[in-house]
Amino acid sequence: MEYRNLGSSGLKVSVVGLGTNAFGKRADKESSIRVIHASLDAGVNFIDTANIYTGTLSESIIGEAIEGRRHEVVLATKAGLVAGEGPNERGSSRVHLMREVEASLRRLRTDYIDLYQIHTFDPYTPLEETLRTLDDLVRAGKVRYIGASNYAAWQLMKALGISDRLGLTRYVSIQPSYSLADRTPELELVPLCLDQGIGLIPYFPLAGGILTGKYSGPSNPPAGSRADKDPNFAKRLKEEQYMTLAAQVNQAAQEMGVTPSALSLAWLMHQPAVSTVIVGATKVEQVEQNVQSADLHLDDETLARLDEMTAHFKYGPPFSYARLP
Repeated sequence: MEYRNLGSSGLKVSVVGLGTNAFGKRADKESSIRVIHASLDAGVNFIDTANIYTGTLSESIIGEAIEGRRHEVVLATKAGLVAGEGPNERGSSRVHLMREVEASLRRLRTDYIDLYQIHTFDPYTPLEETLRTLDDLVRAGKVRYIGASNYAAWQLMKALGISDRLGLTRYVSIQPSYSLADRTPELELVPLCLDQGIGLIPYFPLAGGILTGKYSGPSNPPAGSRADKDPNFAKRLKEEQYMTLAAQVNQAAQEMGVTPSALSLAWLMHQPAVSTVIVGATKVEQVEQNVQSADLHLDDETLARLDEMTAHFKYGPPFSYARLP
């Protein structure tokens, strides 16, 4: 396994990370724990979750799974999206973050979080309030590093500027949707990350499974797959651009003798500023396949081919993003 610094920080993360938003839903507790243990055994140390994944079940399952192995894990979680019906159960205000970090610590069965991330930009709370709260959490030892998710480039740069001006702990990472099917971060976010030493953590690196080759169209998705369980995601399979891309990536992968998943993940790992790639798994076999992508070297010709076939995805809407209502 390859390990990279998370941005300009000293924190080392595995280039393959584990995404856990299926734990407790598409993967039951026992399956999820097996996936976590298999990931750790394979050298994956970065585990990413959030306070709201599967109604808090994801954090609880992870907490149980890593007991006795906490020292092997770079544990990342998030807060900021809607966690309840009350007016203070969302966003990145001091009251909400202080409440949510304590709840996450209890569920994760730990006394510190390695990377605490704001799940999306909060237009209703001053950034200074959010950043001072995060700085307090770092100084209290409850959080070691802080990051953002679903921030636009200008929002991230504004946050960095405030932290620098006030001497507060700085974001070290940003988590956007980024894949061969979504190259919008390359326009502004990637150049910003390179300039400011921010680690890029792509989520949806396989476009929810579209880049795995398991979908041939909107009809009859595999049982248990995201398209089978999530009607909103299933709508994606009706969009011709994604099915065309899936076929092109599958063809390129066949010619190389690798899987479409491995090729898509390896492409991301070759992109500048990328520190770790969050890949979901519901089975141990998927973990084994995902880990193999870390050893796949792509030559200049292959990179150029993939760039040419997906260049238009730089200019469309993001494949996924989260915003506060």
